[in-house]
Amino acid sequence: MSARGTQGPFTLAVCAEMVFRELPVAERVRRITELDFQVEIWDWTRHDIEALAALREEGAVYSSMTGYVRGSLIDPAGADELLATAEESVAVARRLGIPRLNLHGTGLDGDGLPVTPVPEVTGAMWPAARRTLERIARLGEEHGVVFVLENLNAEVDHPGVPFGRARDCLALVESVGSGNLRLMLDLYHAQIGEGNLIELCRRALPWIGEIQVADVPGRCEPGTGEINYPAVARALADMGFTGTIGLESWASGDSAAALRAFRRAFTLGVVGEKGPI
Repeated sequence: MSARGTQGPFTLAVCAEMVFRELPVAERVRRITELDFQVEIWDWTRHDIEALAALREEGAVYSSMTGYVRGSLIDPAGADELLATAEESVAVARRLGIPRLNLHGTGLDGDGLPVTPVPEVTGAMWPAARRTLERIARLGEEHGVVFVLENLNAEVDHPGVPFGRARDCLALVESVGSGNLRLMLDLYHAQIGEGNLIELCRRALPWIGEIQVADVPGRCEPGTGEINYPAVARALADMGFTGTIGLESWASGDSAAALRAFRRAFTLGVVGEKGPI
């Protein structure tokens, strides 16, 4: 029997925060699992962890979650808080069997806006962020998990987030040079802020921990916007990527249909609208 979410060379996961939103989170996890995807969550403090852990007995496999509660990369107090809440998050990740814990350039509020906006990243902020991430990587090594640093767009969704561009996140991850710190390459955010997605994937390939996707504009499932995700999927396979691709998008209509569209986009060789259910 193939592993949960296996689709050709990739493993497919779905963010439970953004689909089946009419249902309680535990029911969302159940529906995503029934459709044969792995599951991603955001802030674990908002969830009943025991209920989510119990769903593992029904076959739920959790792929990633937010790996901190508060803190930031660039100031000493924020870095200490980031490390402390990352350690708390590791304990939850181990309870849920989650291998990847997601980080951002700074803490985000409930609307995805930075708790402390940074209008300009200064030269001194780069080594400060690197030192914080080195500490994070050591924490990951100690506990056998991988932290992933996600790129975010400042133009539409996350104004004021430092180190938001994919190339900035990649530079930080490369500078640390640890197997326990990787890049969460979000192609939705990258399309808005940078574009040239296939070459971006190629450049980042040695450091990618996971790829997340949604279409532009609208942040809905593949096929609703301008990104040619089937071409991206073929290119990823050609360059040897065999990791996890996570759908972090809203459903443009029916959530189950959105998940089927996601699967079609990353099923190599499928042409047209039919494809696997």
